[in-house]
Amino acid sequence: MSEFDVVVVGGGTSGCVLAGRLSENPDRRVLLLEAGPVFATPGDFPEELLRVSSLSAVLPGNPYNWPLPAYLTPDLPWTIPRGRVLGGSGAMNGANYVRATRADFDDWVALGNASWSYEACLPYYVRAEHDLDFRGDLHGGDGPLPVQRVKGEALSPLSAAFLDACLAAGFPEEKNKNGDETPGAGLMPGNFADGIRVNTAISHLLPHLDRPNLTVRGGAVVTRVVLDRGRAVGVAVGDELIRAGEVVLSAGSVKSPHLLMLSGLGPADALRAAGIAVVADLPGVGRDFSDHPDVYVGFTASGDVPFDPDTLTAQVALNLDSGSDPAGDLELLLFVIPLGAMMTDTGSGRTSLRKGAADVLRRPRRTFSALRGVSLRRLATQMIRQGDLNLMVALQHPESRGRLRLISADPGTPPELHFDYLAPAGDRARLRTGVRAAVELLRTRPLADHVASITAPDTRTLADDAALDHWLRLNLNSNFHLSGSARMGPDGDSGAVVDQTLAVRGVTGLRVVDTSVLPVVPRRGTNATAVMLAERAAMFY
Repeated sequence: MSEFDVVVVGGGTSGCVLAGRLSENPDRRVLLLEAGPVFATPGDFPEELLRVSSLSAVLPGNPYNWPLPAYLTPDLPWTIPRGRVLGGSGAMNGANYVRATRADFDDWVALGNASWSYEACLPYYVRAEHDLDFRGDLHGGDGPLPVQRVKGEALSPLSAAFLDACLAAGFPEEKNKNGDETPGAGLMPGNFADGIRVNTAISHLLPHLDRPNLTVRGGAVVTRVVLDRGRAVGVAVGDELIRAGEVVLSAGSVKSPHLLMLSGLGPADALRAAGIAVVADLPGVGRDFSDHPDVYVGFTASGDVPFDPDTLTAQVALNLDSGSDPAGDLELLLFVIPLGAMMTDTGSGRTSLRKGAADVLRRPRRTFSALRGVSLRRLATQMIRQGDLNLMVALQHPESRGRLRLISADPGTPPELHFDYLAPAGDRARLRTGVRAAVELLRTRPLADHVASITAPDTRTLADDAALDHWLRLNLNSNFHLSGSARMGPDGDSGAVVDQTLAVRGVTGLRVVDTSVLPVVPRRGTNATAVMLAERAAMFY
């Protein structure tokens, strides 16, 4: 008999939701394995993970992230941070909580995933959340995860001016970014409360640690899925074999496909080249993933910019059409403090914050008070030096596709990520459109009243396509929303890794539940969709 009914590998955004939901059945023995540290209460999390305005945990060398080698373009090496802590990347991101659009679901259905329509998935967004601003059929009021927008007097004057400038420029107002509205300018939803970034460990898992059928282990680095005659029977953690009736990989869109390959499930040629025996030839593992490339338009403020460190740093977003995608293939997101400041302690006291963290779980119905495009190499130094504010321009529906390159059969050697950003001419053209739109907004009142100067790109670069393309390549970043590295698809799709129940093809007893399975990266951030995936996957049991 198996030691556990289900073992979930990875205590990140999806994994914490799934383990919490699966353990609601007292007869189901659930084990959650997390490679990083595990905290028993919200107040045990360190300040850098709790404070919603801090992004310091994404920096290289921080113990709470995996620094993964990548190339954004063939000649631009990068480091991609992924969470290595209970709560995963959701414990260190910008806490923007925005859903995929209806157009994203339509695209997924068109690719053969009929059961993943907007209507089929909406109830699982609703189930997860306690939305403090909206009610009705589109929003949940009883879920464990608080969702709110920075508004009223709490809204930064800079954010308010950005929103007004977008409307003055003729863009529509999108009053509810999670409300299936026409893309436009509006307040960004966030999963935070009383200055705390409420990751899904805090919302979905920690309140249930007293369940006798739920076990959570930290410091458990899984090295492979153990397969026996085509069936997953457990996982290996070092020399230890942990048996289970079913294995779920929720290790994230890099680690999950990596574990598949280490287990003999992936492109046969790549596995053989690394000396790994092929169990199932799945050419789609690690292939054709998509993500959001971005750049930053820099500017200096004409005066002091008040900021409350207990709120989101990116409070207003403009989603717009570049001219080729009415669903909104560009996103402009204004940061109200310099990126360098986000990577330092912006808080005012560890003790009060930790006390507030404990209150989050005790008072879920009270009125509560990204990692979005942080460059680990360039902006972490330039923006600290210059103190620039930034208007981020991200391409939300790229043509470019990336690949995950297996380097070694050694589990300790991470794969190499090749994003191939900006390779399609259309992607470059659309990003140029976004950058020029951002500059025009910075020159539009009332936002222009807050802008002393636009520091990058300069006027000459803006006027010339070739020069602007060169600037894009030099200033390129990633939103870290990698999706599709083990994507779902119909039986006739040779690149599909999982079916519509997220079961891995070619074996039994194995699922993938994280953004790896999304056919194409959504036109919005992936945080809320990672939660939805796990909420829905729990219903497959």
